[in-house]
Amino acid sequence: MTAFLDVALATRRGEFELDARFTAPRSTTVVFGASGSGKTSLLRAVAGLDRARGRLVVDGEVWCDSSPGASLPAHERSVGYVFQEANLLPHLSVRGNLEYGRKRSRGEGPGWDDVVDGLGVGGWLERPVDGLSGGERQRVALARALLRRPRILLLDEPASALDEPSRRALLALLGRVAGDFSVPMLFVTHDLAEAVRLGEQMVWLRDGGVRAFGPIEQIVASPDFVAWRGSDAGVLVEARVEEHVADDHLSRLASPWGPLWVRREHHRVGSAVRLRILARDVSLALRFEPDSTLSNQFEMRVEALEPGEHPGEVLVRLAPATVESGGDVLLARITARSAQRLDLSAGRSVYARVKSVAVLS
Repeated sequence: MTAFLDVALATRRGEFELDARFTAPRSTTVVFGASGSGKTSLLRAVAGLDRARGRLVVDGEVWCDSSPGASLPAHERSVGYVFQEANLLPHLSVRGNLEYGRKRSRGEGPGWDDVVDGLGVGGWLERPVDGLSGGERQRVALARALLRRPRILLLDEPASALDEPSRRALLALLGRVAGDFSVPMLFVTHDLAEAVRLGEQMVWLRDGGVRAFGPIEQIVASPDFVAWRGSDAGVLVEARVEEHVADDHLSRLASPWGPLWVRREHHRVGSAVRLRILARDVSLALRFEPDSTLSNQFEMRVEALEPGEHPGEVLVRLAPATVESGGDVLLARITARSAQRLDLSAGRSVYARVKSVAVLS
């Protein structure tokens, strides 16, 4: 299958040099890495705001190919760019800012009513943008970007300057935008919680290069990424809502390892949800413990034991007991002493006891 994005770009800003090579399908792709890893430089190169060498193909159209010296200027690239700061035009009202985006639209895409109603900005149209809150300004900036009818949305940490309630609201809105408008996104963040909530694919940048790219659930569970993240390491899995138990305020999910109980969810029965389980929230036992307060205990098989973040720690990589190879892994971070006491080794059957689960979507 032809990639939606085919990137092989190099660019330099001062002493920093970026060399990024990856492909991505038509989806929400998270560009993830620490500060200074090259995330913004990559977005600016894709948008044509910074000069870059190499080749860039977006949706089958060549935007940059330095071998024949061809490169579309920024104003001819069909992108919607949302910056960390909203960058609205201060002399125009909300309506004026949105009209500015619509006048620069290319091709097919969402119409005025779809965007204004879908993003909930219709009540602000006559307001000056200087009177908007940070969350409102980013919502208007997103609406303006969508009205350009772009082939791709570029989002450079749009929630990082917001307070926590506004940040949660914007991330929820971005999740809906991805589904409602079917616009591929390249979303920059240094926050892993944001990345795993929104991303389907990940481009992991380190020191100006691509360390890995591909499905996000595979990257966050990979040994290199887990070792880098340390105490924040964990896995992403897909589950399905099977029932709600109103009296107990619990929901039962069908997970790759068996029934999983979580606090009452608002998702309807039968819907798919994404879960994040941190390695520090998983303990191990050699047998099922019926008298435990932990409801979620799964029979698993030890795949490997890896060094932990700190001396005296071990990261245990687990696979479903009924699967000979492959399957959805689970990670447990335990002490080396506990690993010795349980006599853990590859192939050993254990019970994983999950203490906490984050339901992301």
